[in-house]
Amino acid sequence: MASSQLFPLSSTFYRLSLLSRLSLPFALTRLNPPRQKSGQHMTRVRSPLLPSSICLSASNLSTSPSPCRAVSNYDDLLVLGIETSCDDTAAAVVRGNGEILSQVVSSQADLLALYGGVAPKMAEEAHAKVIDRVVQDALDKAKIGEADLSAVAVTIGPGLSLCLRVGVQKARNIAGRFVKPVVGVHHMEAHALVARLVKQELEFPFMTLLISGGHNLLVLARDLGQYVQLGTTIDDAIGEAYDKTAKWLGLDMRKSGGPAIEELAREGDPHSVKFSTPMKQHKDCNFSYAGLKTQVRLAIESRKINAEIPISLASVEDRCSRANIAASFQRVAVLHLEERCERAIDWAMDIEPSIKYLVVSGGVASNQYVRARLNDVVRRKDLQLVCPPPSLCTDNGVMVAWTGIEHFRMGRFDPPPPADEPDDIVYDLRPRWPLGEEYDKGRSEARSLRKARIHPSLTSMIQASLKEQA
Repeated sequence: MASSQLFPLSSTFYRLSLLSRLSLPFALTRLNPPRQKSGQHMTRVRSPLLPSSICLSASNLSTSPSPCRAVSNYDDLLVLGIETSCDDTAAAVVRGNGEILSQVVSSQADLLALYGGVAPKMAEEAHAKVIDRVVQDALDKAKIGEADLSAVAVTIGPGLSLCLRVGVQKARNIAGRFVKPVVGVHHMEAHALVARLVKQELEFPFMTLLISGGHNLLVLARDLGQYVQLGTTIDDAIGEAYDKTAKWLGLDMRKSGGPAIEELAREGDPHSVKFSTPMKQHKDCNFSYAGLKTQVRLAIESRKINAEIPISLASVEDRCSRANIAASFQRVAVLHLEERCERAIDWAMDIEPSIKYLVVSGGVASNQYVRARLNDVVRRKDLQLVCPPPSLCTDNGVMVAWTGIEHFRMGRFDPPPPADEPDDIVYDLRPRWPLGEEYDKGRSEARSLRKARIHPSLTSMIQASLKEQA
């Protein structure tokens, strides 16, 4: 930017000079648009995403309502982050200097326990019930009002469409009523970038392992918005494997599968059950946990463990058997992570020899056993391990707000939406949205067709936008 001072954006200047150049990346909407009901008019809007709609210096502008709060420098930015991609409703307010002013999370633990996992329609309804309260609590704890915000950041993908819509609708409602710009955030990028809030000296490039209930990603972060995907899951993610194993063992799912398995595994022998490490024959960095899940299920059935009997009521012998399975599963599941990480670090060092850090984030990164094993890996590779605190590893609004701040500084945000958007708007959400472009060595022909891309990657969209503006 020409100046560190932010000024009102002329709507006339934006329409004539920028809109035509911004439209290309956003022309990539759903391949199968929703069917229109008879007699119903449906309005499609771009999702709040990436390209540059920037606040310029006063000499370029005429006066109009300001889409961004005037601040003397970026440290004074105030950004509200909203996260509803899966089963937690979260909001936070973060200052441009990284100060966390508030953080609020409403968990759906009871629903997880009831359904043994995430039920999309039930999750959507739970988000809708609490989203207003969660956002208001975040603002109240930060001691600010909506008018004080510089921008609103919101997760737009990947995730469950029904859940994403709740957060996006709330974010656009606030942004429209209070004339604030909107920053659309990639969920997995947010998990990676929150480490830069925690460790201010963390500079690009760095390696990142993102592990959660729905994702396994090994990524080389070359710069903000510039990512190389070294490996991903070809079927189930590690968090899904933890959850299913916990359910089959009759554990308390209100803790979610990861913490429940980790706790029980401390009582067991990790070498008592001989599970095979997945994909030993594949010399790439991709992950597979479907086969390990099958091994666990067969082991449980062979020992006649009844999941209907909760672990708290199990006999001593039964509890010991469950603990051995939990410990053996965890050892092999994490060994798979270790092997893939070691190879990915080697690949990343070939591309960017200056790498010093491995960032591990996502819900499963809260697991202390996982952290300890991966710390051994980075020591062997002469790197440093960076893990956000557990409260910032699971889904949260802080990571969304911080990622919004990082992109806002680069001028990547959308102008305020209309204050009176119709109820029948169809948001261009991105439930399956790759973070980076695949590394040639990391391509997997075993990838399921159901994982086929619906949207271009975040990296390719930013690159296309930059070329359009050149």
